[in-house]
Amino acid sequence: MRNWLLPEYLEDVLPAEAERIELLRRRLLDLFNVHGYQYVIPPMLEYLESLITGVGHDLDLATFKVVDQLTGRLMGVRADITPQTARIDAHMLNNQGVTRLCYAGSVLRTNADGLAQTREPLQVGAELFGHAGVESDIEIQRLMVKALQAIGIRSLHVDFSHVGIFGNLVSQSQVSDQLEQALYAALQSKDQSTVRDLAAALDGKTRDALCSLTELNGGIAILEKARQRLPQTAEIGQALSDLEQVGKRLADLGVDPCFDLSELRGYHYHSGIVFAAYAQGYAGPLALGGRYDEVGSAFGRARPATGFSLDLRGVVTALPPAERKQAIFAPNVADAALDRRIDELRLAGEIVIQELPGHEAHRAELGCDRQLVKHGDQWQVSAL
Repeated sequence: MRNWLLPEYLEDVLPAEAERIELLRRRLLDLFNVHGYQYVIPPMLEYLESLITGVGHDLDLATFKVVDQLTGRLMGVRADITPQTARIDAHMLNNQGVTRLCYAGSVLRTNADGLAQTREPLQVGAELFGHAGVESDIEIQRLMVKALQAIGIRSLHVDFSHVGIFGNLVSQSQVSDQLEQALYAALQSKDQSTVRDLAAALDGKTRDALCSLTELNGGIAILEKARQRLPQTAEIGQALSDLEQVGKRLADLGVDPCFDLSELRGYHYHSGIVFAAYAQGYAGPLALGGRYDEVGSAFGRARPATGFSLDLRGVVTALPPAERKQAIFAPNVADAALDRRIDELRLAGEIVIQELPGHEAHRAELGCDRQLVKHGDQWQVSAL
């Protein structure tokens, strides 16, 4: 029996990669901190209804379930930290104004997904509660871009959409839930002929608008075309105006904004602008986010909310392989001056490894490129 094997899509992170991931995790949390985002650490396990209420069927399927031996109630291992931050905002903090929260922790999913194709992503993100305007969307999006740039990702482009446009079209026509789901699926695959067939019984203006969504994708100029082809309702006009604002505000960060009005990711979860960040060398999105104003209602306190998250393990997959930092070798001798010198070097951020007796033959495994050598009464660093 090979009892050292791990389950499929679960893996160890070895020292060099683990060190890099932890370094980047700290860098991101420091970035969030100076922007006013407070760090929270929610539990890995919660009662199931707290984890999945109001966030859609997909998260339910992604969540591992266990029975609480103390109460007999069904519990879930978190598959997403965002609902937990909404619960914290609604009940633990109960602030009346804006609340900014950030987090970094492992989540567990029933199936592998994301860039790393793992069932245990390291989710890092930031959430802003209590402000309904486009200004908070812009703050979150700019923070996401800065976070990816801090990791070392360049040449970013961000895709935007607004689920309110589709929502307004179907609500104006009072379509059934079944037809709404079918239209949603067809738009996700940009199947215009199916959209047209499904919308055949709707008024011509709505049918044409739904079909147009499959073609309204491109740069910021596509928004003006959308104004001409979509119904001029107040909701759609505001959505297009908000999209234009966020696109312009990311330009000074060197980001290429794109717009795809048929992208309805998380339609039953999100309530406004949704976005995804991409970069060359990655097969999928590096970070995802959007507005989700209704999630807090599951906890008895609906609050405007917007945020983003990324899988740090996935993002580092396309970075150059991590290299082990070289260390300084120190002999194992009783010498107070040597001990002081080692402490000084470690305080300065150097790795100093003292040899243990009987392991002289394995020095090459220590990863040292320098050594401490005594000259007179001083211990000095020299090349190995």
